[in-house]
Amino acid sequence: MAEITGLVLPFFGLILLGYIAARITKQPQEAMGWLNTFIIYVSLPALFFKLLSRTPIEQLARWDYVLTSMVVTYTVFALVFAASILIRRAAIGEATVQGLAGAYGNIGYMGPGIAILAFGEPAAVPVALIFCFENIMHFTIAPMMMALAGGDHRSPGALALGVARKIAFHPFILATAVGVAAAWVEFVPPLPVGRLIDYLAQAAAPCALFAMGVTLALRPLKRVPVELGFIVPMKLIAHPVMMYLGLSLMGDFEPVWVYTAVLLASLPTATNVFVIAQQYTTWVERASATVLVTTVCSVGSVSALLWLITSGTLPPDLFPG
Repeated sequence: MAEITGLVLPFFGLILLGYIAARITKQPQEAMGWLNTFIIYVSLPALFFKLLSRTPIEQLARWDYVLTSMVVTYTVFALVFAASILIRRAAIGEATVQGLAGAYGNIGYMGPGIAILAFGEPAAVPVALIFCFENIMHFTIAPMMMALAGGDHRSPGALALGVARKIAFHPFILATAVGVAAAWVEFVPPLPVGRLIDYLAQAAAPCALFAMGVTLALRPLKRVPVELGFIVPMKLIAHPVMMYLGLSLMGDFEPVWVYTAVLLASLPTATNVFVIAQQYTTWVERASATVLVTTVCSVGSVSALLWLITSGTLPPDLFPG
């Protein structure tokens, strides 16, 4: 337990510090602008580039791993979407946001920090692969479903162009592509540039987690949605369990890759779900509540998962051989 505390305390402690600082200083939400810009456009891209550029290129072509992860996450989205329609009689727009709340984990802000802290730098490659391809999925599915719901009034051509731009120009995806290209040609940046990239990469996790705590403080919980009765267990329990079973069934993957995917699947709902809800003015307040509740609950669920992994209780492959 001392080892788990050593992993979890710094991680969730940074979120708590951000939360406390925001509650004490009472800065407006606009004050977060430049910190978010630094995290999204500079620091996290530097981290992805640094780690991917040093990875042997053959490790970056595990399409069986990527496809398994995406199929599992799509399945979770579909199950939550169906539950929202059948149980809560939700409209397509609301059911889409709820489906994303159950499937879209905080793998951008939280993923790299906790995975590398828990499993070391070898976790960076699966983190980057899962992040890029799952984000492509979410960038595609949200506008497509909202168009079906009538909440996005753009023409099909404009809709497709908007999705393509989001994917092609997302800083994390650009950094991943450049990192893969650097690994392909075995490019090593000059020493001063390498040091700058190192400094920026080291700032990624602390800044992202602190910013997440501030964001949670600026969106106080006003009411607990009934839908959390199935969204929370799907996100924090069913998603990682399904990911573990899927990877065990599909192939012989490195233990670090399996554990990283399961850990990322166990992370709470991404703040981007709230952003999407705001963009389409659908389920906004309840999306904010979902992010907060799943984040608080994940302190216990993620800690339990890390104990199962580090204690050797959870084997890397449920069906070896």
